[in-house]
Amino acid sequence: MMISNRRSRRTVTGVALGSVLALAATGCGDDGSGAGGGKGAEGSGTGKIVFWDNNGGVRTDAWKAIIADFEKANPKIDVEYVGIPATDYQSKVDTAIQGGGLPDVGGVGAAMLAGFAAQNALEPLDDRLAKSSLNGKLNKDMVTSVRSAGGGDGKLYSVPTSANNGVLYYRTDLFEKAGLDEPATWDAFYEAAEKLTDAKKNEFGYTIRGGAGSIAQALDAMYGQSGITSFWDASGEKTTVNDPRNVKALEKYAGLFKKVTPAADLNNDFTKMVAQWDSGTIGMLNHNLGSYQDHVKALGTDKFRGIPQPTLADGKRVQVSNPVDGIGLFKNSKNKEAAWKFIEFATSHAQNSTFNEAAGQVPANNDAAEDAWIARAEPTKLAAAALTDGSTTIVQLPYYLPDWNTISKADNEPNFQKVLNGDMTAEEFLDTVAGQLNEAQAEWRQRNG
Repeated sequence: MMISNRRSRRTVTGVALGSVLALAATGCGDDGSGAGGGKGAEGSGTGKIVFWDNNGGVRTDAWKAIIADFEKANPKIDVEYVGIPATDYQSKVDTAIQGGGLPDVGGVGAAMLAGFAAQNALEPLDDRLAKSSLNGKLNKDMVTSVRSAGGGDGKLYSVPTSANNGVLYYRTDLFEKAGLDEPATWDAFYEAAEKLTDAKKNEFGYTIRGGAGSIAQALDAMYGQSGITSFWDASGEKTTVNDPRNVKALEKYAGLFKKVTPAADLNNDFTKMVAQWDSGTIGMLNHNLGSYQDHVKALGTDKFRGIPQPTLADGKRVQVSNPVDGIGLFKNSKNKEAAWKFIEFATSHAQNSTFNEAAGQVPANNDAAEDAWIARAEPTKLAAAALTDGSTTIVQLPYYLPDWNTISKADNEPNFQKVLNGDMTAEEFLDTVAGQLNEAQAEWRQRNG
């Protein structure tokens, strides 16, 4: 069976790498270390806890500021920060679940939530939240999103911190120079990508994500152009990923590579893609709200804009869902009381506002979402409006599938690079992805009735 083979590969890899990554996690020591599924302990509410940041480097400064404030407010608790790049986070946690060395608390986005919960690694947080000052203060939609992503048991395994949204960033100075209108539609997007390209001058209309994280971006482009509004067909058993309309959309999108994009895009993860756009003469970039402050630092606010994803000619906008980010408490922590205090503090009004202003994302704390900075961050303001004014349909991705993150990343990113290079057709690629998803969905439905 495809799914069981995939799980076998993951388990074998985790065991093989366990000794290597355990060394990297030795800072956890006895404060929350151990294999996944352990009962852990409440602890004294003081002492040391270990926090793993699931977007290390990008958010390190923001988290270190929160930790400094927390330690000042809680002088009897020390927090050890471990920053892990987003592209490595799932594999490191999976390995620690198998071989030991988990932290007390860590970032747990919706896309990887079901996989960790299925391995019995996360503490349910419903009772803690009900007794907390956070109760009633968190965005209901975000709470529902992370609850539904937990794998089907309805429990809350992560306290949401932020919501993201797909954004099309474009260089207003380059568009004005070329006499181009805002790329508000897909037709305008493709026209601009071609018109802004002069490879001999190292000028390109677009930068495409070919490395880590490429498939989520491709899905957004596919569904945005096809106009398909559901990830599953009416039966709920078959994915629409390989619908002919999506195949056609992916063919057109992947066809941009090396025609209106740099050849180096083949290996772009988001950090390389963002850095390349910020320092070069590339017209457009698809990313999310999280890179807004990077663009401001590099370009100021007068050379670019960030707008919601393009619409179809009739004004219809379809986007795939972005995973809600959050913080989880690992079940085997030996100091759960202190770890929960950290989660409460980090998602309080002031801290959640400061964090999301730095990240350019939508706060989970309702009070933070009312703060003045949101009106000044145009992409965040426009994204929030697009999600609430009826102009946008969101295709909900199946984060509840334990294997979703593996299927949408490690299992298929190399194949997407083959599509870009012309070594695999878009149809072959999407049929492969669809086969894995349909099998994972069948297994999930059988298990959850």
